[in-house]
Amino acid sequence: MTEVRCYAESWPLRTAFVISRGARSQAEVVVVEYLRDGITGVGECTPYPRYGESVESVLGELRSVFPALEQGLTLEALQTMIPAGAARNAVDCAMQDWQQQRAGAGAPVPPSLPTVQTLVIAGPEAMAASAREAVAQGVSVLKLKLDRELILPRVEAVRAAAPDAEVVIDANEAWQGEDLPQLCEQLANLGVAMLEQPLPVAEDEPLAHFRHPLPICADESCHTRKDLPRLQGRYDMLNIKLDKTGGLTEALALAEAGKAAGFELMLGCMLCTSRAVRAAWPLGHLVRFVDLDGPTWLAKDINPLRFAGGRVYWT
Repeated sequence: MTEVRCYAESWPLRTAFVISRGARSQAEVVVVEYLRDGITGVGECTPYPRYGESVESVLGELRSVFPALEQGLTLEALQTMIPAGAARNAVDCAMQDWQQQRAGAGAPVPPSLPTVQTLVIAGPEAMAASAREAVAQGVSVLKLKLDRELILPRVEAVRAAAPDAEVVIDANEAWQGEDLPQLCEQLANLGVAMLEQPLPVAEDEPLAHFRHPLPICADESCHTRKDLPRLQGRYDMLNIKLDKTGGLTEALALAEAGKAAGFELMLGCMLCTSRAVRAAWPLGHLVRFVDLDGPTWLAKDINPLRFAGGRVYWT
């Protein structure tokens, strides 16, 4: 007999998480428990308003599929029963967790992964101070959240504070296309290693009309394999997140298809607990950049992984 249940959790952050869309003070997640044969698999998702999701909508979507799950819906059939997104991710990961426990799988390989450390939007000096603190703790890759204001002063301040760190930028769709070619040249001259989602999804066509002096990564523009054709010629890298792909099943397929199509890969996460990072672990060795620092923003975590020296360790 299979039993499935879901519930919401709210996790306060240790400090505000500020990106171009605004600030957040807590992580709102939904948890699925998949109980079968005395084993409980657990999955977690983060509903994202940018994609039309809320805690309430995800809980409703989950409850609609529970009867089929309790009657034996397979992981393969799940992929077509719920569209890609947070709800399917929670179920997919719960079922994957159940399968791993049933198989008696031990700790994964590798036992640790490198991860970037995110610097949220603040004044140039405040971001520089955060950069100094991060590299003093052993972080080697800094991810700068930026809006359209003070772009170069903020990057210059961080670069001066952390001259040996690798720097990547995430604009979360906040920039405009007219000045992007010149701005990309300036960022490349400052040693920026990658630029993530500079333009809105519906306005990213200008990316196809200039040579990219640094890799440009699709985040909001890339959810599943269905997106790959329109990304060709516009982006050089894909940010794979389980909450976008609808779980590990599609995430692994997207990674394989993306690599075959010539894209570099990045692994990302939402604001989440260590449960969500554990679920994404099998992708870590496949990507150029790992961005799994979501749990480090929580005031308190559950079954926490260990983050130290720019790495996350399986515990």
